[in-house]
Amino acid sequence: MSEGGPLPRSWLFVPADSNKKMMKALASEADAVIFDLEDSVAPAHKAMARELLVLLPERSDREPERWVRINPLGTDAHRDDLELLEDLEIDGVVLPKAEGGDDVADFAAALAPRSLPIHAIVTETAASLFGLMSYRDCCSSLVAMSWGAEDLSAALGASSKYAAGGELAFTYKLARSLCLAGAVAAEVQPIDGVFADFRDEAGLIAEARAAASEGFTGKLAIHPAQVGPINAAFTPTAEEIDHARAIVAAFEAEPDAGVLSVGGKMVDWPHLIQARQVLARSR
Repeated sequence: MSEGGPLPRSWLFVPADSNKKMMKALASEADAVIFDLEDSVAPAHKAMARELLVLLPERSDREPERWVRINPLGTDAHRDDLELLEDLEIDGVVLPKAEGGDDVADFAAALAPRSLPIHAIVTETAASLFGLMSYRDCCSSLVAMSWGAEDLSAALGASSKYAAGGELAFTYKLARSLCLAGAVAAEVQPIDGVFADFRDEAGLIAEARAAASEGFTGKLAIHPAQVGPINAAFTPTAEEIDHARAIVAAFEAEPDAGVLSVGGKMVDWPHLIQARQVLARSR
């Protein structure tokens, strides 16, 4: 993640055992591409995937950020992935199945002396739900946290992650909310999980807009077709930017005020904080 640059809105997963898919992802409008060595790559193909990553062409100035999702801590594949990272020019590493801040700190230590930004997926095991506060001050390399329901549902032995009405069941809503709060407490970017049905654009748009309104600043994607709607959902509209600028300007003109009128509505300090966040996300 470039220091001082805009936060990635769309994080596009692509299996690293397909050069064709990786090149297509790099040509997309995604802000960040995650080359996956974990769930989307069968064990028999992981060695080949590592070789393909090394053979990727040199980076261009206009392509997405390059990230790699490695295999979980404690696995043989994880140790092989660590050796691979030494040969890659990437923007950061995605650590799956993290169960607490100690996992991130241990991983950062294993990367030393290289210091790579870390995006941790923090809700994929049963134990992980009890450690979301532990990411605060765990490691300066941690820059983003996201959540996942698929691995969590498998870990819990669930037959479905959905309630009778079609919405996420309570357990997964809880995981999502804990990820958001944990990331904000850790002062890192909160990333919403994947929307699995890549053909349902209307559903994706609704979910991404809801995530943005709740405080998430980006979303995971599993197909290039999802990138555009995600980018749009996490980019403030011109109207939102103008309103945010008006709030900031009003408080700059009267810095000692507690409450002001902007656009015919009363605004206070929480509105100022929100306005500054909108401007920080504008591109």
